[in-house]
Amino acid sequence: MIESAEMSINRRSALALLGLGANAAALSASAAEPGGVSFQHGVASGDPLSDRVIIWTRATPPTPQAKDFAVSWTVADAPDFKRVVASGHLQASAARDFTIKADVAGLKPGKDYWFRFSTGDVQSPVGRTRTLPVGPVKDVSLAVVSCSLYPAGYFNAYDAVAKLDRVDAVVHLGDYIYEYGAGPNDYGTAGAAKMGRLLEPKHEIVSLADYRLRHATYKSDPHLQAAHARAPWICVWDDHETANDSWIGGAENHSPEIEGDWTARKANALRAYYEWMPLREPSAGGLAEAINRSFRFGDVAELIMVETRLLARSKQLDYAAMPMRQLDGKSVPDLAALMAQRADPGRQLLGDKQEQWLGETLKTSVAGGCAWQILGNQVVMAQVKGPDLKAALPPADWAAMVAGLPEAFRPRIEQMAALFAQGVPFNLDAWDGHPAARERVYAMIKAAKSQAIVLAGDSHAFWVNELHDAAGDRVAVEFGTTAITSPGWGDFLPKQDMGKIIADQNDEVVYSHQSAKGFTLLTLTSEETRVELIAVSTIADRAYETKALKRYRVAKRWGAGVEEA
Repeated sequence: MIESAEMSINRRSALALLGLGANAAALSASAAEPGGVSFQHGVASGDPLSDRVIIWTRATPPTPQAKDFAVSWTVADAPDFKRVVASGHLQASAARDFTIKADVAGLKPGKDYWFRFSTGDVQSPVGRTRTLPVGPVKDVSLAVVSCSLYPAGYFNAYDAVAKLDRVDAVVHLGDYIYEYGAGPNDYGTAGAAKMGRLLEPKHEIVSLADYRLRHATYKSDPHLQAAHARAPWICVWDDHETANDSWIGGAENHSPEIEGDWTARKANALRAYYEWMPLREPSAGGLAEAINRSFRFGDVAELIMVETRLLARSKQLDYAAMPMRQLDGKSVPDLAALMAQRADPGRQLLGDKQEQWLGETLKTSVAGGCAWQILGNQVVMAQVKGPDLKAALPPADWAAMVAGLPEAFRPRIEQMAALFAQGVPFNLDAWDGHPAARERVYAMIKAAKSQAIVLAGDSHAFWVNELHDAAGDRVAVEFGTTAITSPGWGDFLPKQDMGKIIADQNDEVVYSHQSAKGFTLLTLTSEETRVELIAVSTIADRAYETKALKRYRVAKRWGAGVEEA
């Protein structure tokens, strides 16, 4: 738990926390000797179980055409590596972009371990990881992150996660990378040159080599490396690991005439993701898209990671492409027809097979005595109407806001304002675009009598929501984590408190902040869950402070709502 509202940043204490101490500079220097193999992208761990964990690095060769070479790995039960508990050797090869991944078994439950890699006389930085506990557990600490747009700013929130006194695992809900190019008009690039945050490759990524290089660019960031070295990560992709607003058959940011075959692009993206991320890979014959899996933290919590993008998602509906109807001899948008399409029970997010798996996992977790079921989900689940800005603002303020926008953007704002005044959903790419699928999830939660907490990323905003089914029953609470750097609605309309406007107009929204950057910290016991929404003061400067914007508590009681703590 973060006790004070603000924390000063102390790099020396953070290095000591990672078990690096004074040797960190020496390790970094030896890991980048010219002319030989180096470890330029840090180390990482992930997908912890009670007796094993994945450890990862990339051994950068002196040339991309280098032949295979051996890399050794070592795991110890203390940062001094005096007692090695596991070790082995693997081959680094161009076939996997020289990434190395070991599934280290035979470990003890609920215990910290330290690991590193070496080749010849060159050693990697040291990483710290932790296995899952079994049996009765006092508490569990999870840091929840999403949406890190490299050119948009410094990864200060990752640095803050690395400096936490306590974190059992980092849960990443997607948009770990973005696929866009680095041109002056590309998404989030306005300040990139000034901050030294230029992307590689500079064009939109499509090929396997493109996706690999983009992952490499992200993992060159020291703050991201520090967060990976601090604790095991449990990850799932959202859309930008492939392309914006992806679904089972394509993506908004994919045109066959421009980017080629979607299946080929998706395969390139997923192959690079599995190579560069610290998670277990599909079994032989398994679907690469089937990243859904669960993790049991003793008797306190089960983290259930679902996949909402590539396995089964139906194509998103779009207000900009509404069906048309005839009115007085003219074609006009048919909002009623669009809402009827939205309500179609055949619209999918999870798909039949994953829904069945989710229902069984919820029941098994509750029957096994686990206090909380945490859904690691990509997109906001709450019912959220679009903000009726005209109703919320005085006419003069509305006119001034529209006048202050770029001229090309004004008609779109006017169109969305007219739609939102009719109470339509804020985001059709979220669960609000698939209400029948959402009701099926709520029915599973109720059938299992699960004490469910939903986590969400994607929206670049903090959310605290209470989720109700069609019958009006409160079935779960939801905490949406904001972006590491990606811009949100509040960044585009900085003079308006968009979060307050949205919360005031939506019964399910307890709190929202639409511009803060940071992460969410959960501390769970068998009796309650405590949640802190942690914001960083800036992403435009490497010097920053952190502050808990809000703290909430959820009691272990069916149907319990959130209480401000």
